[in-house]
Formats: sequence, C-alpha cells, structure tokens
Amino acid sequence: MKLYSIEGNRQKLDAGAMFGNVPKALWSRWVEVDEHNRMELACRALLVTDLNGKNVLFETGIGNFFEPKLKQRFGVYQDAHVLIDSLSQLGFKPDDIDIVVLSHLHFDHAGGMLTNWQENQEPELVFKKAKYLVGADHWQRALKPHPRDRASFIPVLHELLQASGHLHLVNRKHHELLGDKVSFIFTDGHTPGLMHAQIGDVIFASDLIPGSAWVHIPISMGYDRFPEQLIDEKTDFLQHVINSNLRLFFTHDPEISITNIQLNQGRYSIINPAKKLSPTQFINTKPSKEI
Repeated sequence: MKLYSIEGNRQKLDAGAMFGNVPKALWSRWVEVDEHNRMELACRALLVTDLNGKNVLFETGIGNFFEPKLKQRFGVYQDAHVLIDSLSQLGFKPDDIDIVVLSHLHFDHAGGMLTNWQENQEPELVFKKAKYLVGADHWQRALKPHPRDRASFIPVLHELLQASGHLHLVNRKHHELLGDKVSFIFTDGHTPGLMHAQIGDVIFASDLIPGSAWVHIPISMGYDRFPEQLIDEKTDFLQHVINSNLRLFFTHDPEISITNIQLNQGRYSIINPAKKLSPTQFINTKPSKEI
C-alpha cells in the first residue's frame, strides 16, 4: 500500500466557533485570523493505493459545490475543485477511485463528492465508479438531522448516494470491501456515528480532533453535538493512539497532515509533525506552537 495526503479546497471559518469553549485570549496564541475573525482550515483527504488491489479515498473535503453566496459565507475561496486537481497531479482520475470512505457527511468532509457548482444545473457525483462507505448510525443522523446540525448536511448528496446503488453502511470493525487492512472506531461526541478509519499505523482523527490545537483534552468546537462526551472519547482515542504507536491524520490542520502523539505530565501533545504524507518521505513543518 501507498498512502498520500491529498489537499482539497480550503475554507475560512470563525475561530471562535472552531474553539467553542476557549476564550480568544488563549486560542489567538495558536492561530491567525483575518479581519472577519476567520481562521484558515484545510479540508484534507487520504489516498491509499493498492489496498487489496483498490484505490481508496478517505474523505473528499468541502469541494466546490456551493453556490457563490454560500461559498462566500463558508469562506471557500478557491475556484477549482482542488481535490480533483490534487489527484490529477499524482496521475489519478476520478474514475480511478474504487472506494470512497466518508467519516461523516458534513459538507466540509463530503462536499468533494459533488461536481463544481454551475448555475441552473444539478450536481452529480464525481466518483461515479466508486463504492461509498458511510457509518450506519451516522447515515440515519444525516437523513433525520437535528435542527442544530441540519445545515451541516447536503440533502442532494444523500439522494445521489442512495440512487447510485453503491452505498454501503458500516456498523462493525471491518468491512468486506476493505478486508482486515482497515479497521473502524466510532465516536459520537462531534456527531453520532463518526467513523475513524485505521490503515496500518495511520488513524483518521476527523472532527474528533480536527487539528493540533484540539489535541489538548478540554478543547471542543462550537460545532460538536455532545462536548462532554467528545472530551471523554478524545481521551480514550489519544490513549489508543499512544498505546498502539499510531500516527494521527488531521483533516483540518492548515499546516500538519500527520503526527505522533505523546503524553507528558498529564498533557497530550504532538511530536514529529509532518506537512505532507507521501509514500517516500515526510516533509517537516515549522515547529508547532505549544498547546
């Protein structure tokens, strides 16, 4: 297998919402914001090639499906479908992707499934030949969202997935399409049924831990459905990462795609961070700020 970190469209979101229960005096040490108090976020995917002979894409980022008004609202500032361009740079076309695994169906993780917005034209699925894996519990949440998170979902995507005949729901540690090379852990604090994939020694943090600053246990986002539960789940998750000597893959950290985790005097922190995951090397980032 070969693993690649794949850049998708980036966005800018209100930093206060991203740090929820943390005062600006603290989070401003870790991130920079623009004149609208927005911080930059990556929407990163993980490509695994030759996984049981398949090309498997974990996540698709936010994509470029929003109409201009919503694109501006959610700070999506690139005009192209960056995920597709990033895959192309590695020599892959959308039809080369055999399986797409989605940790959950919020638009910043699943929007890249859809084609570019065009006026008076309905979106289509980008990866038309792929099979799609989604957590079974989260699928039910997506179909019947709570008013608090309804805006995080893309109803037309759910319809397209159902109509494709390629949707597979996951409710256990392994799925037959991926075999025992991929295992799944589920958490509920951010959204019910959030699915974390582990591939070899790499585990997908998704929105349980969107970036390096959120490794600090008390921090949660304003977007988290059940913050206290999330904190308990995050503690168990990070301990699993350390005990199993895993590397943590970030979807949203603007600088770091993958890192090891250490526990020192009761505090978790990142070590050996890398900006890019490739099959041949790590490219180290500038030293991260202490958290």
